Amino acid sequence: MNQLRCVEIGYGSAAYEAGVTLRSSVLRAPLGMEFSRAELERESSQHHLACYRDGELVACLLLVPGAGGEIRMRQVAVRLEMQGQGVGSALVGFAEEHAKARRFSRMTLHARESALPFYAKLGYQRVGSRFLEIQLPHWEMRKSL
Repeated sequence: MNQLRCVEIGYGSAAYEAGVTLRSSVLRAPLGMEFSRAELERESSQHHLACYRDGELVACLLLVPGAGGEIRMRQVAVRLEMQGQGVGSALVGFAEEHAKARRFSRMTLHARESALPFYAKLGYQRVGSRFLEIQLPHWEMRKSL
């Protein structure tokens, strides 16, 4: 695999718009859903991280700062043809370092049931009971940073 470069991108930038397109195609379109304007506007205070290979966007995610040293990872999307090649793991690792550098001590997320093995491999633990979110079974997961 060619060298990956993970960076923070600015809300509203061309890179952000490319991330919205990627998240939409990977996470929303298969469910027949789209992002609403209000959903995207709420992202203005979140950290937007992206992963590039040879200058091309291959993955992205968002981090939502919370209280008590907690930050929530959401909307993790990896291009379908890049899944299973370590791109998601690299981006999550970058997100964890990004959060630690900003003095967050715990990462939380809502994992689709199909993604449980991926997050468990990265050290995330299931918390609570299964619940439905955007029409799919999810679990809350946490990891101390």
